[in-house]
Amino acid sequence: MLFRTMEVAEVAARAAGENFPVGSILFPRGLRPHVRALYCYARLVDELGDAYEGDRLAALDELEAQVTLTFEGEPTWPVLRNVQPTVREFDLPREPFLRLIAANRMDQRVTEYETWDDLRHYCVHSADPCGRLVLGVLRRLDDTRAVDRSDEVCTGLQLVNFLQDVPRDLELGRTYLPQDDRQQFGNPPLDRPSPELGELLRFEAARARRYLRSGDELRVLLGGRIGRAVALFARGGLAALDALEAAGWDIFTQRPKPSRARLAREAALVLVR
Repeated sequence: MLFRTMEVAEVAARAAGENFPVGSILFPRGLRPHVRALYCYARLVDELGDAYEGDRLAALDELEAQVTLTFEGEPTWPVLRNVQPTVREFDLPREPFLRLIAANRMDQRVTEYETWDDLRHYCVHSADPCGRLVLGVLRRLDDTRAVDRSDEVCTGLQLVNFLQDVPRDLELGRTYLPQDDRQQFGNPPLDRPSPELGELLRFEAARARRYLRSGDELRVLLGGRIGRAVALFARGGLAALDALEAAGWDIFTQRPKPSRARLAREAALVLVR
């Protein structure tokens, strides 16, 4: 299997342009390799669920076996070998690793979601584990308020990706805009621009903003440089939503995303707060 030999750097390179890693450079130097290792794992799971050309469910089963070896033995896949020292040093729980796999199994079986509650359940598996793993590295998983706010930020970031990637997801045979929301706006086609689709995207963006605002409380809860670093994840998501709005909700000409200059400004704002 291709992913048995995929190197860590190759997985990381496939993540260019994502919203999740925005704040990693602001973490203390000693934590950055651990954050990157966890992020590479999350990207590997998504690559198996989205891009692997063979039996994706079988590939995800193999990955789960590698996770078991990560916790109970010695994995053989490079990305898992890379993340094992982080798992051991911070005594990370297994559940977030498995939830990410579960989300990608859902992607092989579920093509759309009827309600927001259904989609939120998907995000519990596809997005929230990323934040929980970072909190594990920060040794804050026992802080229920921080966990709750982290879950909200991660769900908000996932929603941003859904809005940016509607055309790509359609190509994969998936729709992450809930059916009941689409019906509220006249069930517009998702493969071409229309005023109705623009209003639907605006509605979904408002929901994402509400979730991302939890980044401010999370910053206060964590405090100091760590809090500011984590807050930048949310700021990156908000900047992406601003880019979508500035593009007139045009998701077809190109994938709207914030410029490097905008992200640099967000980092500066977070650092001086």
